Amino acid sequence: MSTLYLVATPIGNLGDLSPRAREVLAAVDFIAAEDTRVTQKLLTACGLPRKPLISYYEHNRRARGEEVLAKILAGESCALVTDAGTPAVSDPGEDLVALCAAHNVPVIPIPGCCAAVCALAASGLPTGRWCFEGFLSVNKKARREHLDALRDEKRTMIFYEAPHKLCATLRDLAGAFGGARRISLSRELTKLHEETLRMTLDEAIAYFDQTPPRGEFVLILEGAPDAPADEQDEQDRLATAADEVRRRMAAGETQKDAVKAVSATSGVKKNALYRYVLETDGA
Repeated sequence: MSTLYLVATPIGNLGDLSPRAREVLAAVDFIAAEDTRVTQKLLTACGLPRKPLISYYEHNRRARGEEVLAKILAGESCALVTDAGTPAVSDPGEDLVALCAAHNVPVIPIPGCCAAVCALAASGLPTGRWCFEGFLSVNKKARREHLDALRDEKRTMIFYEAPHKLCATLRDLAGAFGGARRISLSRELTKLHEETLRMTLDEAIAYFDQTPPRGEFVLILEGAPDAPADEQDEQDRLATAADEVRRRMAAGETQKDAVKAVSATSGVKKNALYRYVLETDGA
């Protein structure tokens, strides 16, 4: 039994192919590629030796996955690559990884380019917690359900989008999250015309209505803001704090001192507490 290597390939700049990736591509017995023509161009451009290439993509992944597995179980090593970026992430390669894992085949990732992580790092939006949502469905019902499920998502969200669908997607995002939500749009990452735009969804819609989108996009969308405290909870806190103010006043403290002390211990704003005590005691 041999190994399945997940080899990340450049998303534009050939200089991003790591030395380790070159070593693995040169050493494996065969390569499973999204498009064998694209991969052969990469091998040639990087001066790597020709290898047996097997096409592995969305529409042949089931049958071809079994073929790849059989070769690995027979003792051959395989490098899985996509046309650009990290295989098995928003990619049919995930099925091949699952198949190999089910048969206890070692799966070794060879790190490199990932458009989602590159765009996130350059977005200027929070990067501590994020979720990758990939491409939205072209089916309107499925797309709406997907976005509805994300309405309260607080993590930064990452989407991929093609240029011809970008404007419609921006409008759908604005409809789901509001036009004031911040978004970063990165296109042509690592290529000659690389660009990252940072704006609101409304601004992005207006911009791309005037400027036809070009290149593949990574959209980094700001998560939902923290929800304001429930109004009833706030009223309950005020009522509890006001009772403590009255208890202190009954014990001899002035209203001013009692409000100040209770505000400091309860976290209720002093001015709000003072107004609440005046209004309820005067009612």
